[in-house]
Amino acid sequence: MRALLIALAVTALVYLLAVTALVIAGRGSHAPELASLLPNLVRLFKGLIKDPRVPRGSKVLLLFAAAWIASPIDLLPEFLPVIGPLDDAVVAALVLRHLLKTTDRSVVAEHWHGAPAILDKILRLFALPELDDRRSS
Repeated sequence: MRALLIALAVTALVYLLAVTALVIAGRGSHAPELASLLPNLVRLFKGLIKDPRVPRGSKVLLLFAAAWIASPIDLLPEFLPVIGPLDDAVVAALVLRHLLKTTDRSVVAEHWHGAPAILDKILRLFALPELDDRRSS
């Protein structure tokens, strides 16, 4: 339990440093977006895990991603500046990409608690044109 608390504290510190760096770099308008991204992703994953429209396999991957992100054991230690949270971000990105292949985007949007523009940016990162074409026909 102690290791988990230490990992959460280190993650929070790295997160706060990133937000502070954005403000110092003159990109203060991006700081609130970054500050709210992690809590919004956590709430998104939690809502999607409970949603009956999400396939069981995707729920398993969401649980895996949540455990990976919360785990104190990482491929890249969290205390490394910039690259520390990279493995967590990659796992979250891969799970979101899979989720968008198996679940309708409206379901994801329904569980998003942040600004719609941020969700649009995230979804554009995982643009799946072949999936969009199949759904529109």
